[in-house]
Amino acid sequence: MHLSRLRLTNFRNFSHLDLELPLGLTVLYGGNAQGKTGILEAIYLMCIGRSFRALNDHELMRWDAQDEDTILSAAFQRGESRLQVIIGYKRPPAPAGPSQRRSIRREIRVNGSRRTTPQLVGLVNAVLFSADDIDLVYGPPSGRRRFMDIMISQADPLYFRSLQRYTRVVQQRNRLLKALQGHRANEEELEFWDQELVQHGSLIVQRRGQAMADLCVLAREQHLDLTESAEELLLEYKPSIPEPDSRDLEDMTRQFAAELAKSNARDKSTGTTGVGPHRDDVAISANGVDMTTYASRGQARTTALSMKLAEAEYLTAAKGERPLALLDDVLSELDWDRRRKTLEKAADYQQVVMTTADRGVLDDFSRVQTAFYEVRAGAVRPESQPDGASRGTFIRTDEVSG
Repeated sequence: MHLSRLRLTNFRNFSHLDLELPLGLTVLYGGNAQGKTGILEAIYLMCIGRSFRALNDHELMRWDAQDEDTILSAAFQRGESRLQVIIGYKRPPAPAGPSQRRSIRREIRVNGSRRTTPQLVGLVNAVLFSADDIDLVYGPPSGRRRFMDIMISQADPLYFRSLQRYTRVVQQRNRLLKALQGHRANEEELEFWDQELVQHGSLIVQRRGQAMADLCVLAREQHLDLTESAEELLLEYKPSIPEPDSRDLEDMTRQFAAELAKSNARDKSTGTTGVGPHRDDVAISANGVDMTTYASRGQARTTALSMKLAEAEYLTAAKGERPLALLDDVLSELDWDRRRKTLEKAADYQQVVMTTADRGVLDDFSRVQTAFYEVRAGAVRPESQPDGASRGTFIRTDEVSG
């Protein structure tokens, strides 16, 4: 499955963009704050149903189009099969009170039919490689949990639905725990939320354990290649609930219920849920050294890259086709050898869309068919070739930035 056309209306600072994308490698280059990352963000949003950098939907809508809708449209192709995805954001009429914020209404349509986010995720798989991936190593456990969740959700719709339900259950249970502290609720109410927590949380832990066992092997292979066999990477899933030896769902459910019962008194005291997949982490080590604590910046970059390459391989095995690869300024902090290896691996994908501020980083790489587009001064235009021909279609936008 590849993306053949992307259209944006009032997205970020794009008034209108109509971009045709070829197979192979597409490079968007230009200075900072020109809109390169915004294009990748839109593509990712059409696949995953969420932005990788916006805190809320308001940030996605063009700031000076207060009364206009924001519309993203993507056409995907797999042979003769075509998939049309449209995501629209609509502002309701301005609220009466000046302090009230206008809520955003979002609608997803796939081939003309309305769909939910769980029904969208997994239709077209995508893996994002970003300069921020270094936070997988240096950052808090929440980032590593998000990494697992996005990867597994694309391969397993049941996991995504359970994850959504589990998140809501934790929120409701925590509210009840705080109400119990103030004697505003009865303890009997906790039983229902405990059962829901165990039901959905057990499946999440089981699927994470299975996925991470596979990912550990894939990441080790990628890291050995990137480091010329100098470092052996080990990823180890660390659930807050000890996994039973069998990884059977019934055994996991019993284990979770027992651990939650042990934690109940503490939970009532703190007003928070102390065990469950929202407390999980991934241990990362290379040659026995904890990378989250002792990795150099170069080691952290290489480790994160190995994890993302392994994610792409995991999705390829799970779905039977390679995901769309999105690379956002990932080459700038890599040395020449790792940059070459990254580009060589990218050449194995049917479609890659890459951003860079330095067009020259690709001058010595010609293994894959590449279309270059310059993003500058309110336009995205194909780079002319020496014979005067252009790769791709001339694209106009009213304004591009960000």
